[in-house]
Amino acid sequence: MNEKKDGIDVLEEGRRAIEVEIEGLRRVRERLDGQFEEAARLILSSKGRVVITGIGKSGLVGRKIAATLASTGTPSIFLHPAEALHGDLGVVMPGDVVIAISNSGETQEVNALLPAFRDRRVPVIAFTGCPDSTLAKYANCTVDTGVEREACALGLAPTASTTACLAVGDALAVVLLKLRRFSEKDFRRNHPSGTLGERLKVSVGQVMLTGELVPRVKTGLLMEEVVRVIDEKRLGAAVVIDQKDFLIGIVTDGDLRRAMVRLGQDFTRMKVDEIMTQNPKTVMPDALAADALALMETHLITVLPVVGQDGRLQGIVHLHDLLGKGQFKFIV
Repeated sequence: MNEKKDGIDVLEEGRRAIEVEIEGLRRVRERLDGQFEEAARLILSSKGRVVITGIGKSGLVGRKIAATLASTGTPSIFLHPAEALHGDLGVVMPGDVVIAISNSGETQEVNALLPAFRDRRVPVIAFTGCPDSTLAKYANCTVDTGVEREACALGLAPTASTTACLAVGDALAVVLLKLRRFSEKDFRRNHPSGTLGERLKVSVGQVMLTGELVPRVKTGLLMEEVVRVIDEKRLGAAVVIDQKDFLIGIVTDGDLRRAMVRLGQDFTRMKVDEIMTQNPKTVMPDALAADALALMETHLITVLPVVGQDGRLQGIVHLHDLLGKGQFKFIV
């Protein structure tokens, strides 16, 4: 049954918002035309970098597009328009290409940079939802990222429009990747850190912790003992198994904090079965480390129990084992 709060069907509202964003993506896909091809041509023929600028939510989208382009073979940086107006404009050089992002096409801080781009003879690609805007009229080419409506019920918060803009940026990166014949080897070269690309190609079984390194506790154990195991193994979690080593659940630092807030110190006298998270996310030892990393990123977790096909615990894999200790962390 769908949960309702204050008369609102939560599940239905969530689905409605996603459907609005899907509609926006369909519209952008249908309106993709020769301007998109021209954008790809300008970038491919440039001798410099792609400089992406935008402010607010458009700026956040721009940062992600810049990161995606850079990791797939197109040198890119993000330039904050306000900072550009106070000196950072010096990073823009002849040979660069600018992608200016503004849904309205009338963002003052972005449009204030246009004369400087022209003075440097740097072509401008506009990502905007308003083809008749100041930005669109100035740009060398304009990619229409406009949507009919936002997913926000008020029609104010950038939601469907930012999703559409991000999708166009991804599409451009993918096209350029193919045009440049960017290979898996090239991708790995852009992801070092102990050769991250190589690290993520191995199986989970090659990087997981096993034996005494695994923080495992038996079902029915008191929480004061579970806390001791978590502290001793220093992985921020303990996996719960039965007498035959079948995985039953997991207890994380987050579970401990929530239990302490809810129950105070009394939680230490409770059994682990009352505190643990049942049916935790798991991975099999023959899965790729890259798949384990994707699962962690999707669910914002840092440890995964590793189980065999029979459901028995074989080990545990930590985020640090995939990315290199102390070098990476999720930003949420």
